[in-house]
Amino acid sequence: MTPARLHTVARVLVVAGVAGAVAGLVHDPARTWAGILIASFGTLAAGLGGLFFVALNRVCGATWDLAFRGVPATFAAAIPVGAAGLALVFVFAPWLYPWMAEAGHLTGFKAVWLSQGFFYVRAAVYVALWLVFAAVLVGRTRQIAIDPSSDDARATRAPATAFLIVFALTFWLASVDWIMSLEPHWYSTIFGVYHFAGAFASTLALLVLALMWLRRQGLASHTITDAHFHDLGTLLFAFSTFWMYIWFSQYMLMWYSNIPEEATYYVRRREGAWLTLFYLNVGLNWVVPFLVLLFRRAKRGRVLAAVAAIVVAGRALDLYTMIWPAIVAGGPRVGLCELGPLAAAAGLFLLALLGWGPRRHAATVEAAASRAAT
Repeated sequence: MTPARLHTVARVLVVAGVAGAVAGLVHDPARTWAGILIASFGTLAAGLGGLFFVALNRVCGATWDLAFRGVPATFAAAIPVGAAGLALVFVFAPWLYPWMAEAGHLTGFKAVWLSQGFFYVRAAVYVALWLVFAAVLVGRTRQIAIDPSSDDARATRAPATAFLIVFALTFWLASVDWIMSLEPHWYSTIFGVYHFAGAFASTLALLVLALMWLRRQGLASHTITDAHFHDLGTLLFAFSTFWMYIWFSQYMLMWYSNIPEEATYYVRRREGAWLTLFYLNVGLNWVVPFLVLLFRRAKRGRVLAAVAAIVVAGRALDLYTMIWPAIVAGGPRVGLCELGPLAAAAGLFLLALLGWGPRRHAATVEAAASRAAT
């Protein structure tokens, strides 16, 4: 699919998704706002995952990503898209969070932390910090891609290191604030780590799909090699397994202790049709990538692309099983209320990535790689 056609597809997804979301708000507001929350948080996490990838490689002094480092940096364009969707939820559907109407039922530190004003202030601080670091890190990445001689390791590593520290704290707190507090009486001490594992695994999967599209279009085809896909496939294998480790740690400890305040979360998500999605979530996010990516040949080509697409779908399902049951009663359902926001988010994500222009990216990484080789 050419860049021009992909632009068209993205616009169609946005228009159709917004129309579906509007229809859903009229038909079933609770389901639709849950869908908007799922799509917005997933988009935001993917943008932050791309920024994390860039910062991590800069701190480590890695050069293996030289041929494509502008692509994950461009993912950061999704941060304001996801933040805007979350802002809509916080402003127009604060009732999704029961503690906003039942603040008197909370005591101690939780009553202070889960206060509406403090909640909004924290959200604004998180997003502001992410946008500032995105501007710095993406700007430096693009400058270095155009002129590798301008790469000052010390000057680049300082903001990258600061971002990793800030990201670890803010993303953990944001996951607790925006997702876990949908059920304010339930808690998990590793909830933030769990979200990081899922977000970064899905970001790696999206990066694989983006790079394969670039190479298939003949853009940067000489610099993005099978070795790059092998390394990305290895990372995807590792982080999907890390996600499973955290998933099992959280589930096993709550199942074993059998404390009502904790067990209720999983009881609700293992009843009726939810049980199928409970196991499907594990299958998409870990079983498939683990079994397939064990083999060297699978870490490249169409097989890797298929696994990456499955992991992206698994991330959407993971967010669905976390958010939807906390807001909507009954068994799982999928319709315009859920698909509309997802389609709009996917379209906006594509438009954000294409905003820099894949051909411009291809030209800069080709130049950077050729200069580095000489």
